Amino acid sequence: MVRAIRGAIQVDADDRNSIIEGTTELVAQVMERNELTTDDVISVLFTATPDLTAEFPALAARKLGFHEVPLICCTEIGVPGALPRVVRLMAHVETDRPRSAIQHVYLRGAVALRQDIAQ
Repeated sequence: MVRAIRGAIQVDADDRNSIIEGTTELVAQVMERNELTTDDVISVLFTATPDLTAEFPALAARKLGFHEVPLICCTEIGVPGALPRVVRLMAHVETDRPRSAIQHVYLRGAVALRQDIAQ
């Protein structure tokens, strides 16, 4: 089955290291909590809030071994009052897990985005 997994993390600053480190943490947690390998991942869409421009979040996934996985980065809608410095992802994966067993991952300040499903 194909499933979509959501996640987000608030990074400390708009600098290359913060974006790479935060995105690495997010991707690693999504993979670990859902017991996935890169072979299970069909594609990943990353978004970043408009205040994050120092690096592409997808670079972190490439550094984790996502060499054959299609990745793309987009800018999140700049909604007034929205949580700043957030990297989000939506990963499409092949898994036998039922939808109810998928672990969506919200880390650091991004827990506030989805308190209903954040672990």
